[in-house]
Amino acid sequence: QVQLVESGGGLVQAGDSLRLSCAVSGRTFSSYGMGWFRQAPGKEREFVATINWTADNTYHANSVKGRFTISRDNAKNTVYLQMNSLKPEDTAVYYCAAKASPLISTRQREYNYWGQGTQVTVAS
Repeated sequence: QVQLVESGGGLVQAGDSLRLSCAVSGRTFSSYGMGWFRQAPGKEREFVATINWTADNTYHANSVKGRFTISRDNAKNTVYLQMNSLKPEDTAVYYCAAKASPLISTRQREYNYWGQGTQVTVAS
């Protein structure tokens, strides 16, 4: 059984930074491709960032490129999302997801496991 637990969300001001963490249970974490997604109120869940199993390939949504960075520490079974220069439009519930394939993906349907989400609120 694979479990994902996000942490690090909160209420911040525009321009501030946050780092989200996602702790993953399971001995095969290092072989998973990982992703971050978000869902704003009244909107569909959308892709944010993805990283492959060796952390040498990442991809970020255009809306966050240059401000957010996904990373992972396989020794700690943890994936991170560093969020800088936050904007009010970044307000959403952020979800961590894992896929059995080790490659990156922007497609939600390719992810097998999901966390419960962590709220990020950015005040203007």
